[in-house]
Amino acid sequence: MKKVIPLLFLLSLLISCAPEKIPADLLVKNATIYTVNENFDTEHAFVVKDGKILEIGIKPELELKYNIAETYDAKGQTIVPGLIDAHAHLYGLGVNLQDVDLTETTSYDEVLARVITFQKEKNKDYIIGRGWDQNDWDVKEFPTKKELDSLFPETPVALTRIDGHAMIVNSKALELAGITPKTKMDGGLIGVENGNLTGLLVDTPMEMVKKTFPKQNKAYNTQALLDAERICLENGLTTVNDAGLDREIIELIDALQQKDSMALRMYAMASNTPENLDYYLNNGKIKTNRLSVRSIKVYADGALGSRGAAMRKPYSDMPGHFGAMITPADSLQALADKIAGAGFQMNTHAIGDSANIAVLRAYQSALKGKNDARWKVEHAQIISKQDFDMFSNNIIPSVQPTHATSDMYWAEDRIGPKRIKGAYAYKTLLDNAGIIVLGTDFPVEKVNPMYTFYAAVARKDLTHHPEKGFQKKDALSREEALKGMTIWAAYSNFEEGEKGSIEEGKFADFTVLSRDIMKVSEDSIPNTKVVATFINGKKEFSLEEE
Repeated sequence: MKKVIPLLFLLSLLISCAPEKIPADLLVKNATIYTVNENFDTEHAFVVKDGKILEIGIKPELELKYNIAETYDAKGQTIVPGLIDAHAHLYGLGVNLQDVDLTETTSYDEVLARVITFQKEKNKDYIIGRGWDQNDWDVKEFPTKKELDSLFPETPVALTRIDGHAMIVNSKALELAGITPKTKMDGGLIGVENGNLTGLLVDTPMEMVKKTFPKQNKAYNTQALLDAERICLENGLTTVNDAGLDREIIELIDALQQKDSMALRMYAMASNTPENLDYYLNNGKIKTNRLSVRSIKVYADGALGSRGAAMRKPYSDMPGHFGAMITPADSLQALADKIAGAGFQMNTHAIGDSANIAVLRAYQSALKGKNDARWKVEHAQIISKQDFDMFSNNIIPSVQPTHATSDMYWAEDRIGPKRIKGAYAYKTLLDNAGIIVLGTDFPVEKVNPMYTFYAAVARKDLTHHPEKGFQKKDALSREEALKGMTIWAAYSNFEEGEKGSIEEGKFADFTVLSRDIMKVSEDSIPNTKVVATFINGKKEFSLEEE
C-alpha cells in the first residue's frame, strides 16, 4: 500500500503539469489536402479557429493539443483551397435566373418556344432573355425580329446572345430605344437590310435597349445575388471576381455580407462608367474580409462568336470585316493613365489580336515605373506571335479554358489556320507571364470549376472531344491549373496573403471534392462532385445535406 500512494501522487502531478488544451473551432481530418503552398505540399489534417487556419499537422497530435469544438471527417476525400473564379458575372447569373433561360437551345424555333412558355407563366411587361448561340444551330446565321414581331407586337422583347455581345430585339424594343435605320453608333453594329432594321444589335448599340429595361428594385437584386451565390457554393466556389458591376450592386453585396446574409467573398471590378470612375477613383479602394473593390473593368472589343472581336486583318469567313473596338486605342491609353494615377487595377476585356495589342501597349505605357500593378487582360483570347512577350508579372492573362472547348468547332473558320495558333494559348501565356488565372465567364459558360480544370489540362469538351485535345501544346499541367484557380487567382487580386492556399493564418476557405483531381484519369475529372464548401471554417454547402 505504501508503494501505491507515491505512484498515485506522481500520476496526479504529471496530469496537473500537462499543458492545458488550446480551444479550437474545427478539426478537419482524414483528407488528402493539397495545400497549394510554395512547395505544393500534401497534408491530412488541420485545425481552424476564428475562421482561419490555426495549424496543419497530424490528426493525433492536433487532437492532443487542441480542445476541438467540432470535427469534420473528410473520409479520405480530397480537399483543395477554396476555389476562385477569376472572371465571372455573379449578378448577371442571378438576373438570368429571373429571366428567360436560352442556353443550350439548338435552333431559333426552340428559342421562340422558350420565350412563349416563359411569357405564359410570367406575363412580363418586358421580356428579357439570354443564352442563345447561333453557332449551336443547324442554321448558323443571326436571327431577325420577324418572328418576335409576329408573336409579341406590343410587348418589347430583348434576347441577348450567350456571350453578352449581341442581341436580337423586336420592333417594340427598338421603338422604345429610339433606334432607327439611320442610327449610328461607334463600337458596334445595328443590323439593317434593304433599309429596314433586322433586330440584330452587336455591342455598343445594345446599351440603348438596356436603358429601357424596367428598373429593378432592391428586393429583385437581392434575390438575384443570393440565387447566384447558392449555385456558386454548390460548385465549390469561395471567391468570385465579378467582371463589371455598378456601385449600386457593389454596395448591396457589401450590405448583404455585413449582415451575414451572403457568405461568398467577392472581388468586384467596377464597370467603366463616368459615375463609377468618378466615385471609386476619387474615394479610393474598398477592402473588407469578404469584399475587395480596387479595379476597373473595361471593354476593348466585342466577342468572336458575334464577329465583334477587333482583328488586325479581316475575318476569314467575312471578307472586309474587322470587328470593332468598343474603346478606341487612344481612349484606352487615357483611361489607363487615369486608373494608374489613382492606384487602381485595370482589367480589360480583349478578344481579337488588334484589341489585345492595343491593351498591352496602353498598359505598358501607363505602368512605366510601377512594379506591382498586376493589371489583367481578361480573356487574352487571340494574340499575335510577336506580342506574347508583352505579358509579365505586371500584366497578367486572365483566361477561361471552357471558352476554348466551346469555340474550337468554329473558331478557325472565323480567323483562319494561322491566327488560330495564337488563340486560347494558355501555356504560351503562362510561359511568358509566369502566372495565369482561370475563370469561367459564367453565365456565358457553366459555373462548374471542374469543367474549367478539365478544359485547361485536357483541352477537351464534355464528350471528351477531340481525342487528342484541342491545340494540346497549350494545355496546362494539373498543378498549374489548380494554382490558376487558387493561389495565382488570389495573387492577381492582391489577396495571396489571406487566401488561395491552405496555410496557417489564412482564411479557412476550402473545397471538398469526391475525387482526387490531381491523380484520377483525365477524362473522369468532369464527373468530380463538390462534397462540401467551407468559408471561414463554416460549412456553407454540403452535398449530404441537399
